[in-house]
Amino acid sequence: MKQRIYARMLSAVWHALSSLPLRWLYLFSDILLFPITFHVVRYRRKLVFRQLKESFPEKSLMERLKIERQYYRFFCDYIVETIKLRNMDPARVARHVEWVGLDALQERMRLQDHYFAFVYIGHLGNWEWLASFPAFLEKDFVGAQIYHPLRNRDVDRMFLDMRSRFGGECIPMKETLRHILGLRKQGKRQVVGFIADQSPKWESMHQWCTFLHHETSFFIGTEKLGKQLGAEIYYLHVTRPRRGYYRAEVRFVTDATKDIPDYQLTDTYARLLEQDIRTTPHLWLWTHKRWKRTKEEWERRRRKG
Repeated sequence: MKQRIYARMLSAVWHALSSLPLRWLYLFSDILLFPITFHVVRYRRKLVFRQLKESFPEKSLMERLKIERQYYRFFCDYIVETIKLRNMDPARVARHVEWVGLDALQERMRLQDHYFAFVYIGHLGNWEWLASFPAFLEKDFVGAQIYHPLRNRDVDRMFLDMRSRFGGECIPMKETLRHILGLRKQGKRQVVGFIADQSPKWESMHQWCTFLHHETSFFIGTEKLGKQLGAEIYYLHVTRPRRGYYRAEVRFVTDATKDIPDYQLTDTYARLLEQDIRTTPHLWLWTHKRWKRTKEEWERRRRKG
């Protein structure tokens, strides 16, 4: 009951704030949200400081402190941008997100007679705004995104309602294969986004690579399903030319998934994402505890049982 009351209160506040002009929300981000988050609450600042230090040992302390401050300013912008998304239609989103390569992706799928295109996405930029991509596909294509359901079902429903406004399918991770095969039976060509840079649980770890000076494990579901279904693989390169505007370029990686050695696609994704993070480090989600599970502990658990 308490969770439901909390969700309803959050929904009411979210709805009220989303009706405000974006420039007002950015002003709120600057004069209230950032000072509280950065200076007063100091939300996960020790974690961010440590992860930046470990990820960029070649940078000076002043350089890392600058990135940290830039990150928190962006993080607060991400919050107000996500609030605003609830009140944005596809035409409004199109003025703020420039999509590059979606037309070429769809043309390639038709020419090759392929039914699946999997797009690797990272927590770089505002991934909630990027989830609007189904609105910009042609009518004979279905856009979908794989997601982790939230513990609070009411809050989870709020996010699903917001994301589904753009015509996309929101697929829980555990239902991915069944869901996309169901769409395939209907003759639908599918463009599916996979945000794959979270920290997997122990049982979902299979491979490790060096990523930002850490031994890092990634979800391998994208390449596993891609190999199984013969999907085309793409990577989403995201930049933020200026405040409130994003450029999302869909870059082709391969359509020969079945011929590529295991884990090589995941390693390629890690390398591409790392390049983007090094270019614009403040746009990645540093408040996520990315390296809370270590390779040493994983190996110990494997030996034990």
